[in-house]
Amino acid sequence: MSDDDITTTGESTRRDYLTYGGAVVGGTLLAGCAGPSDESDSGADSGESDTGADSGAQDASYSVSMEPMGTVEFESVPETIAPFTADYIDMLVALGKADAVRSIWYRGRYKTNHYDELDGVSVDLDGLTQLWNDGVSKELFYEMDADLHLIDPHSLTDWLAAWDPSDVDEIRDNVAPFLGNLIFRRTDDWHDYRYYSLYEAFEKVAAAVQERERFEAIRSIHDDLVATVRERLPPQAERPDAALMFAGKQPEEFTPYRISGEGANKEHFHAVGIEDAFEGTGVEGYTGSESLDYETLLEIDPDALLLRYHGRGMSRSEFEETVVAYLEDHDLGSELTAVQEGRVFRGGPIYAGPLHNLFMIDRYATGLYPDRFEDERLFDRQRVADIINGDA
Repeated sequence: MSDDDITTTGESTRRDYLTYGGAVVGGTLLAGCAGPSDESDSGADSGESDTGADSGAQDASYSVSMEPMGTVEFESVPETIAPFTADYIDMLVALGKADAVRSIWYRGRYKTNHYDELDGVSVDLDGLTQLWNDGVSKELFYEMDADLHLIDPHSLTDWLAAWDPSDVDEIRDNVAPFLGNLIFRRTDDWHDYRYYSLYEAFEKVAAAVQERERFEAIRSIHDDLVATVRERLPPQAERPDAALMFAGKQPEEFTPYRISGEGANKEHFHAVGIEDAFEGTGVEGYTGSESLDYETLLEIDPDALLLRYHGRGMSRSEFEETVVAYLEDHDLGSELTAVQEGRVFRGGPIYAGPLHNLFMIDRYATGLYPDRFEDERLFDRQRVADIINGDA
């Protein structure tokens, strides 16, 4: 259904204050998918109201442009928002909008431990609607009745093959618009439209909820943190390489995942100068079937191991008592340089938002380069909490 089909019926659409703009007029749901947009990297187009953290509902309309959905026009700030992946939820939390969040693709994929270090910052994980249950039900979207779906529709139609494009049309027309871009990886053939970096996507979300001031404050902390780390890194030849892999609590084999690739889930690794241990080894990375045994891993012998495990809420101490302890007692695992030198770390979340990113840059910089950073915190947790809570 085109935008003209929506607006010429003589009746208001269900969400008068959230409508699609020029990029989809006369087009289909997936208009704009064939290639990148000409739009700038600003938070929105010229119709956006550039307001700060305490803007509240705006009298003037504004719009936000983001591939693949094009331009979405807002008459007021959305009060309830349905994200899919945890990176976008983390953005909303950072912008002081945790109470607006209504959904999550899968709860076990949303790591929230870092909020424990931010006074007054939390999210009601159990209160979120889990969208995945052997598929994604459209009825859940009607029940949530959100003002905005912060979801790349291709996540539903192409990544998970849970919906047809007509299903997205239905929910867009009868419930609320979609806005979002799958940013955590860059390996999908179907993703033939523009990608965004973590902070480019974060800026779009800030524009959608009119929280420019909070966004700029968090970005300033991030930029200062990255600059501090890079100034103090050892020369490249002295930096450790690392193997990023998926592994269980008692791993007998590992699924490789390449650090050298792009995507928001790897930006923190690049910030701290970690080299990819699989570079030049013929290991291609995650394919859904490729795995490594201990013998192969010993041949590569990474300086550090970054292990991703989907145990919900696993703390560092729990990780050490399970995964690390198992490796230390394993006949072959104990021979790995990374195990012997105490450089086995959690690999961090796949769907990493801006707050995840801050904590992981801090974690890997201090963990991998203890002589450069000693036992210190590299960014001010209270300052971040104050920004989120509106006390800055």
